[in-house]
Amino acid sequence: MFGFFKEKIENFKQAVSNTAQSLVGNVLSNVDVTEEEYSEFALDDIEDALICADLGVEYAAELVDNLRKKKGVKPSELKNYLKEEFIRTLSNAGSTELNYKEGELNIYFITGVNGAGKTTLIAKMAYQFKQQGKKVLVAAGDTFRAAAEEQLNIWSERAGADIVRRDKADPASVVYEAIQKAKAENYDVILIDTAGRLQNKFNLMEELKKIKTVTDKQAPEALRESILVIDANTGQNGLQQAKVFSDAVNLTCVALTKLDGSAKGAIIIAIAKEMKLPVKLVGIGEKMTDLKAFDTSDFIEALFE
Repeated sequence: MFGFFKEKIENFKQAVSNTAQSLVGNVLSNVDVTEEEYSEFALDDIEDALICADLGVEYAAELVDNLRKKKGVKPSELKNYLKEEFIRTLSNAGSTELNYKEGELNIYFITGVNGAGKTTLIAKMAYQFKQQGKKVLVAAGDTFRAAAEEQLNIWSERAGADIVRRDKADPASVVYEAIQKAKAENYDVILIDTAGRLQNKFNLMEELKKIKTVTDKQAPEALRESILVIDANTGQNGLQQAKVFSDAVNLTCVALTKLDGSAKGAIIIAIAKEMKLPVKLVGIGEKMTDLKAFDTSDFIEALFE
């Protein structure tokens, strides 16, 4: 994975702090560490706290059932138990490294509901690829919202990336044009923006499938990631979004935006558990440089500090 994504951002722990309190802090507050075993009341409270932290009902129940069965896990050891379980869940979802092949065209297919932060994520990715000297092209595939295209155009200019946009055109045709341009002019990266309208799931899914088909036909070896962008504040709705978009495209990972302003960042653990989708990128601020590679160790350390 690119080195720029590995940069340590000092305010990462601060960005995770609200989630840490919502998840770890609230759970541990229900336990008396001086006790030798859990009361049923304590276990119920732990389960409620895990659900409230957006881990989901099934996963929360599984974690608490394991506590009932693991007689050796004392209340004083709850913190380590949760830490190990979360690490296992995140690790089982797959590698957190963003795929990139040097010397080849690399296509990143960006999906997510409107308002999730796709545009700013694309801008940050474009900027950071440009900082590495890469030639970057943005394909404005959300063609039916003029404001979306204009916003993407502005952000692309700020990032120093080129853009292919055609207002009101068929999104698949825009992507086709971008791929042809990238091949002819030796671009390193294409970032494909897509619509996120969920009011009519059928139309959205068909549109995404069409774009994906064009990409597969025109550049069959170039698609590196299909990234679902989720606003950290959406909580359990993020899991539902993952299910919807998985029906349309073969998602490979998640990018979590606005983590710095959310207490619901634990949704990434729930998505890793249920969908086996790893988080690869996290947005923790407004600046172009406020995009960080997701690192399981860093995240867990920040949660349990």
